[in-house]
Amino acid sequence: MLVSDLPTPALLVDRARLAANLDAMQARADAQGVALRPHVKTHKSPAVARMQVERGARGITVATVDEAEAFADAGFDDVRLASPVVGPGKLERLAALASGTRISFTVDSVEGAHRASAAFAEAGRTAEVLIEVDPGYGRCGVEWDDRGALAELAAFAQGANALRLVGLLSHGGRAYGPAAAGESPDDLRRRVMDAERDRVLDAAAFLVAEGALDPATAELSVGSTPGATVFTNAERDGLTITEIRPGTYVFFDARQVALGAARLQDCALVCVGTVISKKRFDDGTERVIIDAGKKALTSDSWPGHATFGEVLYSPRTMIAHPHAVVSALSEEHGWVDTPGGSIWDVGDPVFVVPNHACVAVATRRQLYLVDGDEVVDTLDVVAR
Repeated sequence: MLVSDLPTPALLVDRARLAANLDAMQARADAQGVALRPHVKTHKSPAVARMQVERGARGITVATVDEAEAFADAGFDDVRLASPVVGPGKLERLAALASGTRISFTVDSVEGAHRASAAFAEAGRTAEVLIEVDPGYGRCGVEWDDRGALAELAAFAQGANALRLVGLLSHGGRAYGPAAAGESPDDLRRRVMDAERDRVLDAAAFLVAEGALDPATAELSVGSTPGATVFTNAERDGLTITEIRPGTYVFFDARQVALGAARLQDCALVCVGTVISKKRFDDGTERVIIDAGKKALTSDSWPGHATFGEVLYSPRTMIAHPHAVVSALSEEHGWVDTPGGSIWDVGDPVFVVPNHACVAVATRRQLYLVDGDEVVDTLDVVAR
């Protein structure tokens, strides 16, 4: 089958660029002496996760209980949910999974840890938990320097019959900006990644001194894709980071390019839509409407960014069209404006690198693995 035979909108995954991205991140993890536990929410594909494991990944990271169940069903036996789990039925479902799969997740409050302990005790199992540490992002997690809260939560976890505290986990969301005045994208990523690493090590060293963590076995988990691309390990009181959890690196996207984490030529995920309508305006701008809207491209953007994806001349060359802009989206339609005239007509394909790969994938039943113009395989998407 050729790409031109696919119904649109469709998401294409370039086989060679995917392999190069997988190889590069595994090499960085190996060089820094950490396990790579990739976040599979980006691709939601057991086939891609197997490619990661074959290259040396140790375990996987998921975002939801649905993902945990889907990947456990697909045969993955070490699954870490990188957020606190609270809500009707969720802990009970994780406890059921733990009969044949290593399941771990985070806690960041005594109440949350109490609920986890109660659910796993009822199931006759022990939950492996990590204290989520907030290195400054302001989302979930105990603040990294709040000694009282860290000690209280660790003491509760140690004393709970159905919990086993295995380490600390953080999310480096500040790597997505904003940058400080005069700071380059590379400098931002390094500053934030180094701070996240050091703050997790600081919190871990405190808990080791309190007798709450075993330094020989403590799992210290950090990272996001922009941070992981510049991650270097460090040592504090005999402790080092033990794993990184990037996700978007498998495909990259327009946001990662803007952050300096990748080049456009590294992006393995491209959306193809078809022109369904065309019009010209008095100022000379031509607009084509494609059949790829919010549900295919995602409406995610960021301050100062005026387009919902990077329009390409061709997915073979990965050269951006210098003037075409995805100016607006509705659910099933994308507006592609080109000052001075468009190169597309009704029925033509338009190729766009999404702003955010994870959200684009989440609505698709399958991805198409391609080699040039040829579709070589389909990749099923689970837990959509």
